[in-house]
Amino acid sequence: MKAIRVHRHGGPEVLAIEEIDIGRPGPGEVRVRNRAIGVNFVDIYFRSGEYAPPALPFTPGNEGAGEVVAVGEGVTEFAPGDRVAYVETLGAYAEERNVPAHFLVRLPDAIDFETGAAMMLKGLTAQSLLRRTFRVEPGHTILMHAAAGGVGLILTQWAKHLGATVIGTVGSPEKAELARANGCDHVIDYRREDFAARVREITGGEGCHVVYDGVGRATFPASLDCLRPFGTFVSFGSASGPIEPFDIMLLMQKGSLFATWQLLFEHLKKREDVLAMSAELFQVVADGAVTIPVHARLPLAEAAEAHRRLEARQTTGATVLLP
Repeated sequence: MKAIRVHRHGGPEVLAIEEIDIGRPGPGEVRVRNRAIGVNFVDIYFRSGEYAPPALPFTPGNEGAGEVVAVGEGVTEFAPGDRVAYVETLGAYAEERNVPAHFLVRLPDAIDFETGAAMMLKGLTAQSLLRRTFRVEPGHTILMHAAAGGVGLILTQWAKHLGATVIGTVGSPEKAELARANGCDHVIDYRREDFAARVREITGGEGCHVVYDGVGRATFPASLDCLRPFGTFVSFGSASGPIEPFDIMLLMQKGSLFATWQLLFEHLKKREDVLAMSAELFQVVADGAVTIPVHARLPLAEAAEAHRRLEARQTTGATVLLP
């Protein structure tokens, strides 16, 4: 069985395709034949060493979709042949892999494997941000950084469906067009404009109820200037590098703000939450409120090229690897 392996931390060149043997699924595990694998920025963090994998070598990847091949001891929810998708389990960049049943869900027949692989990590991230971290309601104004990215396009559509006014930042005219097509009411090209000044202009000086920021260092602390008093700053990634340490008194000075850094894994620790969050995600996709944009498909062997494109911010929507 072929899989991408990382023997040392570094750039995309450390991603090597190899033959490996993963063995039978252990207790509580399910062996899945991947039909599609999602590519995410967190994969880059593990590859580079910013996030520590359990050990070296390891297989990257945190989401995928496919068919059940075999089940381990104690697994009763799944059987060979089931269409499934999974999230938050390192090891997805492979033709087959063993997945803890805790993080596995049945994939509805109406959702194809590529969409399923592209939607789990990014879609559940959007669900946790919109419905659990700061519950967006009709009338809210939100700012979404990287609105044309994988999470951005899903979150923007979903927030619009919930009745929010959505402001998005992007890095090019092409991405601005894509963000508008996916529900952004206002789009700011942060390479050409002061996004905080534009947000104040758009909101008539009031600011946003919430800022969702997966960019990190490049957008902080200016993101705080986009919030109204008692607004919420939600960080969930660091595509431009981690946010520098700051004095917590800054939150008071900027308007008695709330700030949080969210980790999807914490939201998925309970099996009932995995099922409930996935069901809500599948429902908005089935209803047509959210479309999962898969804009690039590459063979598994070209995982390094997928990482290069993602790091260079040449991608929009989702990228999937095909075994």
